[in-house]
Amino acid sequence: MMKVRRYLRGSGRVLAFVFVASVIWLLFDMAALRLSINDVNSQLLKERVIREREVLKQESKVTQLMKRGFRHPVQRVDWTVAQDGKEALNSSIKLAQVYRHKGRKSAKEQRAVSKPTHALNHSVTPKQAAPAKKKAVNLDLNVTQVPPGVQENKATSKIGLHKIALDRKDLTIKDEGEPAKNGTKVSQPQVEESRPAKTMLHQSPNKDVNIKKEKIDKGQVRTTDNSNLNAQRDSLKPTISAKAGNNSSAVRKPGVHKVLSLDVTQAPRDANAVGQFGQAALVNSNEDAEVRRRWDEGHFNVYLSDQIPVDRAIPDTRPEMCAQNMVHDDLPSTSVIFCFVDEVWSTLLRSVHSVLNRSPPHLLKEIILVDDFSTKDYLKEQLDKYMSQFPKVRIIRLKERQGLIRARLAGAAVAKGEVLTFLDSHVECNVGWLEPLLERVYLDRKKVPCPVIDVISDKDMSYMLVDNFQRGIFKWPLVFGWSAVPEEYIKKNNMTIADPIRCPVMAGGLFSIDKKYFFELGSYDPGLDVWGGENMEISFKIWMCGGEIEIMPCSRVGHIFRGQNPYKFPKDRQKTVERNLARVAEVWLDEYKDLFYGHGYHHLLNKKVTDIGNLTEQIELRKRLKCRSFKWYLDNVYPDMDAPLVKAEGLVFNRGLRKCLAVQKGSLSFERCDLSKQSQHFNYTWMRHVRQQDLCVAPQGKGSSFALLSCDNTKPELRWFHKSSTSALAEHLIAEFVSHHMCLEAEPQSDTLRLNPCEPSNTFQKWQFTHYNI
Repeated sequence: MMKVRRYLRGSGRVLAFVFVASVIWLLFDMAALRLSINDVNSQLLKERVIREREVLKQESKVTQLMKRGFRHPVQRVDWTVAQDGKEALNSSIKLAQVYRHKGRKSAKEQRAVSKPTHALNHSVTPKQAAPAKKKAVNLDLNVTQVPPGVQENKATSKIGLHKIALDRKDLTIKDEGEPAKNGTKVSQPQVEESRPAKTMLHQSPNKDVNIKKEKIDKGQVRTTDNSNLNAQRDSLKPTISAKAGNNSSAVRKPGVHKVLSLDVTQAPRDANAVGQFGQAALVNSNEDAEVRRRWDEGHFNVYLSDQIPVDRAIPDTRPEMCAQNMVHDDLPSTSVIFCFVDEVWSTLLRSVHSVLNRSPPHLLKEIILVDDFSTKDYLKEQLDKYMSQFPKVRIIRLKERQGLIRARLAGAAVAKGEVLTFLDSHVECNVGWLEPLLERVYLDRKKVPCPVIDVISDKDMSYMLVDNFQRGIFKWPLVFGWSAVPEEYIKKNNMTIADPIRCPVMAGGLFSIDKKYFFELGSYDPGLDVWGGENMEISFKIWMCGGEIEIMPCSRVGHIFRGQNPYKFPKDRQKTVERNLARVAEVWLDEYKDLFYGHGYHHLLNKKVTDIGNLTEQIELRKRLKCRSFKWYLDNVYPDMDAPLVKAEGLVFNRGLRKCLAVQKGSLSFERCDLSKQSQHFNYTWMRHVRQQDLCVAPQGKGSSFALLSCDNTKPELRWFHKSSTSALAEHLIAEFVSHHMCLEAEPQSDTLRLNPCEPSNTFQKWQFTHYNI
């Protein structure tokens, strides 16, 4: 204690006081800091809880909307309403429900496939909203699931409203009349037309009925027919005053209207039916054997398809702005042509019903069913009887199997509509599908519009949305495929999800075309057999001869994509398709046809084995139409296509001799490599030729000497395998015309060439071109 007292005397006391005060101050500071941290944490936690509650609240609203609002394909969830939650189901998403047929049937009757007349009948009034300015698309909106570019039962997000811009100066009037005669001989197959007798069993869905709606319990609608049907029909179809024109189809009347979102059926739909609203349908495990047994009838789930209503509802997959698009009142009429052979009953009927139910009646001139000599009994008298209730349906029966191409020509020959619309026989047309196609033809008769092809699952028959920004393309050797539109192209052109998309190659099965223009183009090449290559032929013809092909995102048609073609070919399937593609290549590809043959089709060059027929008429047609070159097509329509005319080019360097191949006075020798000498420049072509200008390297005798001969694509002795595999012989030049491996070898003593058995390690057999294009 004495020591402590000594230290606290005088200045020590002051130091002790300062020390104690500092400690106390530090403790207070730490306490204040801890309280501050706690306040911040508590505030953050509080904000997080509030956010989570808001998210749960919004999800609850959306779920409620989905359950109550998304009952019919054209009844969308209004996300703007979900923001305030005050009017979850206001008048903007109510439906104008219209029925054509009085009375209701039991659920059992509605599910019966043999008498499928069940469906909701909707004439939908689109949401009223002011059109917004055109905005660049948000690329993050397109989520791809299931197959690439496919979304399962998800509606496209709303970007904004967009009206079709109509420039009056660019609109001229389309001549009416029969197709122009172009001198092309088309061999029309023998046909007989089956005109079903009229029946009073059902009221035709093609007749317009002015109907009043009355709400009843559980969202059902009771309908009352008005008597004045003719007045209703006349009000739908405007008067037409035709004038002469050029490319445009005609401005006959200045009036425009919003696209009609029709879905008109004979009787109310059963909301609980299998596959209704495009939902996936499943079968019980004890039915799997029946599913497998019937799969081969159509190479999809036929058993399940037969249980789904033939006029079921499907989700409206159009971009939101499409319902606000404006189209002309006096669009041209169309003939819808279905060609089929042994098609499954339920899918054929579903295809026809979707056209009848969702097409404006005044635009649908007729539906033509072309039966390509089917063998199924249900496609004969039973089909005639069923279709007899629809006056607009005509059945044309071919007296022998002709194939898809000639069947379409038979349908086009008897069509009465101003526009031809070709569809496959296993589709479901969506609401508002027809008018966007006809509007495009109306504005320019040389435009060939195609709908976006949504996917109908071959397994569970669900209707799936595909990415809007898809286009049809081809890869060598003329293989069709789908490809996303490049993002830079979308941004550069400020595209919205509803804008037409330039399409280098159409899928082939679904498109509309002005009837006169179709025949002016020479229709399909009548020399094409059965099926295959016709989409390439007509696509190249349209683009190179002054037309355009476009995909219309506001027109949607679902299609069953099958893993295998179920139809029988009169001849060998592969040979038929190869022969058709060879005809297309010879007529339209110019010098680029070498790329087609060079991708595995060299055998088609042997005319003794493959007869592709006479091409004179098609070549003359191309000259008469003054069509552009295939190079123009690649440069202007499909510039991102890689199409080098040769596989390799430049100097041909021998690794062992360390010299380059050269031409001296018409013979082959070796020289010191020099890029400036044209005598040392060779091409390795798609025909597998080592070529200099029009001369090709060829062995003489048994390969003891070599010479330059005129190139001939049909001669196998001029062909060499090079870089054709990753094997040890990849750098060798292997002669194709001998059965065993013989390679081109440089002779070191005499600087000459000879054929010797291939040796992987022999450097005198290894060759290198300056530049490889593939």
